[in-house]
Formats: sequence, C-alpha cells, structure tokens
Amino acid sequence: MPDTQQQLPTDLHYLSITQAARLIQRRELSPVDLTRAFLDRITALDPQLNAFITVTADHAMAQAKAAETEIAAGTYRGPMHGIPFGLKDIYCTTGILTSCHSRTRDDYVPTFDATTVKKLYEAGGVLLGKLSTHEFAHGGPSFDLPWPAARNPWDRDHFTGGSSSGSGAGVAAGLMMGAMGSDTGGSIRNPSALCGLVGLKPTYGLISRYGVFTNSFSYDHAGPMTWTVEDCAIMMQALAGHDPNDPASAAKGIPDYSSGLHSGIKGMRIGIIRHLYEDDVPVAPAVKAALEQAYDVLRGLGAILEDVRIRPASDYHAVKITGAESELFSVHHPVMRKRLNHFGADFLGRALGALLISGHDYMRASRQRRLMIEEMAPLYAKYDVLLTAGPGPAARLDAWRTINFWQRNSVTTPFNCTGGPALVQCIGFNEAGLPLSMQIVGRPFADNVVMRVAQAYESATPWKSRRPDLDPNAVITPQPAPPPPEKATISQVRRDEIAGICKRAGLTVPDNHFEQLCAAAPYIDEMVGHLESDLKFHDEPASVFQFSA
Repeated sequence: MPDTQQQLPTDLHYLSITQAARLIQRRELSPVDLTRAFLDRITALDPQLNAFITVTADHAMAQAKAAETEIAAGTYRGPMHGIPFGLKDIYCTTGILTSCHSRTRDDYVPTFDATTVKKLYEAGGVLLGKLSTHEFAHGGPSFDLPWPAARNPWDRDHFTGGSSSGSGAGVAAGLMMGAMGSDTGGSIRNPSALCGLVGLKPTYGLISRYGVFTNSFSYDHAGPMTWTVEDCAIMMQALAGHDPNDPASAAKGIPDYSSGLHSGIKGMRIGIIRHLYEDDVPVAPAVKAALEQAYDVLRGLGAILEDVRIRPASDYHAVKITGAESELFSVHHPVMRKRLNHFGADFLGRALGALLISGHDYMRASRQRRLMIEEMAPLYAKYDVLLTAGPGPAARLDAWRTINFWQRNSVTTPFNCTGGPALVQCIGFNEAGLPLSMQIVGRPFADNVVMRVAQAYESATPWKSRRPDLDPNAVITPQPAPPPPEKATISQVRRDEIAGICKRAGLTVPDNHFEQLCAAAPYIDEMVGHLESDLKFHDEPASVFQFSA
C-alpha cells in the first residue's frame, strides 16, 4: 500500500480528513506514510508552537500499521480509518499521561479511555498525542506551568485562544488532521476562530463527557476542531451518541451528518444578532466588514437574513460565570486545601473568585439560565440558524491579564447558557494576516443544519486554501513572564472579609493570589448583582433533572 502509481500530494499534512479518507479507502495513501509525515512535521515545528504535551509516536505507528493491515485485508471502517488526530490533554487515555496542563496532574496516567477516545479508536483513528490546554481547561494563557503555552501558527507572538489551545495550533499548523477540544464558555470556538479552523460546540449531551476532566458539569461540551466543515461532520459521526456513563448524555437518534451537507441554503431563514458584536462586545472594524461580506455571500446563496435580538451579553456572562466558577471551585477545592501553590496564577485568579459567590447567587443563576433557554424557542421556530461574530482576531500573548476574565463579556458565552450547537469558521483575515470568524448557532440537536450553512459558506469562499507559513528555522521570541497581580483598590474592611472567607474555606492564600482575588472582587460583586432577583415562584433552576425511562 499504496497499490496504484497515482501521484500523491507532496504536502500530506495539509490534506483534509475528507481528502485523505478517499485516498486511504482506494489504497492510494498509506496510513503509515501519513502518520510518519505528521510525526516528522511535529518534530520539526512543534518546538515553536508548543501544541503538544505528549507525542505518542510509538502508539500512533502501531495504530497506523493496524489500520493499514485491516484496510489491505478489505476491512475499511469508514472515513476516520487511518486518520491522525490529537486530544486536548483533559481526555483520559489508557497508559498515556493525562496532565490537564497542571502541576497537580503531572504524573497521572489513567487506566481507562474516555468514551470519545474509545469511539475514535473504534472508527480507526490514529492518536498522535495529547495537546496543550489552559490549566484544567480554564486558566490561561499561563506562563508559570510545567509546559509552555501554545502559540498561534499565523503569528507565534499571538494567542491561540483557549482553552483548547494546542488543538487550535496543531490543526492550523498541519500537525494533525483533527483534534478534540472542550467548550465551557467558548473553549472550542475561541481557538478555532483565532487559528482559522472550523470548531463545533455540539448540542449539550450529544457527545459524551465521560472520562473528560470537568471544568463545569452544567456547561461542558466535548467536540471536534477541524480544517473543513466536511471534516467536522466526519468526526461528529464517529463521536455522537448516547453514553450511559454520562448522566447528561442525550438518548437521541444520530443522523448522517454528511448527508445533506451540500444541499445548499436557498430559502433558509437566518437571524443576525448584530447587537452582540456592535454594542455588547464591540469587535474590530475588520471583523464587522468581514461579517457584512459573509452576509452578502449567504444572501447570494439564497438565504433570507433578518436582524434579531437576544439578551445583552452581560446577562449571559453573569449567569454562566456564576454557575460555572462555583462548580469548578467545588471540583478543585480539596486539592487547593492541600496544594494551592501547585496551581498556576491565572487558574487561581479565576477559581478563587468563586469564594465570593454565594449559594443564593448560584441558584439565581441556575433559575435565570432556564429562562434564557426557554426564551430561545421563538427564535428557533422562526429561523433555521442565527449568526453573529466569532472571537478574534488574536491578541498578543503578552497582552493577557487575569483580571480580563472578570471584566469582559463574550460573544461565545451566551450559547453555552442556551446549550444548542454553535460553530465558528473563518471569514477572512485582517491586515496582519490573522483569521477573522463568524459564529453559526442552531436549535438543540440541529447540529447538521448548522454544518450545512457553514458548508455552503465555505464552498463559496476561498479561505480554506490559505494556510500558515511556517519555517522550522524561524527564531521565536521567548515566552512572556507571568504578569504581576493586579493592585486591588478595595477597603481594608472588604479585604478582611475576603481573608475570613478564605480561612473558612480552609485555604492559605499567598499574598500575590490574595491581591489578585481582592482586585477581582468589585467585578464579581457587580456580576452577581446583575443576576435577576424578581424571579417567579415557579421559575425552576436549570439543574432540575428527569429520570430516564
């Protein structure tokens, strides 16, 4: 294998999953040769990108050889068979380090595979390795962790977006064909947007979370990050499905995600959420211009576009951050009590903020979230999908400050609150050559419709032909130093209150982390003050459950 004389592409690393799968199925491309090409590229380029924590070269070659043998014997499992992929290093893998990019997990080797990993193995996928993330899929970019922060292939001095940072960098740079990310407030969509990928946050419950380290039980989504929409559909086909090991898993039938992908969008109704990026979270002029051009493309393809409104971004920010940070703190509190200084400063600058969120705040956020979900029903009934800006362009690595997390609203967070599918894709580049993005949002379990719209746009535009220009001999600037903590401006009385809260939680918080927490306090107080207080007696929380049949 290969068993024909056909000329193969010289740049195997820039094949899409779709292209490679066709060649592999026809035995014109060897999974072994393909995997070796990626491993060679990783060796050459990853030192300047830091996409990987662990490269599983021997494991990958063994899987590639097994795939090649099966295919040669006439057993072809489908379009993921022999395809090299990567995993965000929060996905548990038997016998392979699963570090969560944290000093607290730098020696953890699971004895089981996450359900998603099993599914990709069963589909014939080839694991190239475990990828950089923000610590526990949350804090970052951080420069005080055991592994360096991932860098953007389009400009290595810029941010990849997070928290699926290595997944974004790796797919964009051609170090793998697809990768798994996770999305709690935008962590698939942020790096996909900033690195020029297609990234899908699937409907909550559609892909199993079992064996994936939690950020927030109520908000976490596992999902694929790929170069093309068709590649995304291929990975979704392998990944989606009910898992009894995940209590949030949806018992839904799974459609053929590739069927109808190229059916076009003539007559589709699309709602544009302008206020989200024009007023709530203002974006750069280049993003606005690219969006208007994208809307023209969609109109030209026969779609009907109208402006719509949802709540302000600040409402979703307050609900999501209040709920998710409370859950994350609960998960990590036992380790914090024993090894707080083993966590990175940025992670602690977020997680410790939950100390200032009460149970009353958490319940208000959960009840308000249910209202937000219900409010989407009329929009889902009227429109096939909703459109708005995606994140980007990427900022410089040295521009990030932890306090930004508490200060800034987000264009991605609203759709974690509402739980349906949300996809980002590239819609052009700014003058500096950094990707710009659009976000397509759908009703729950209409992930195929979202991908259909994305495919129509992708097919009508040239952006997928452009890849980062990477030189293995390029000189890369050193990683920035960790920024100092923000200076708090609160009163001594408030400081004493916060110190008492830390003590009651059993935490000994060093001065630098305590100062960062005090600096965040006014923003946290404002955020929880933004939560609705006049909820009706019958407004139940989003955490209410149903027994399965």
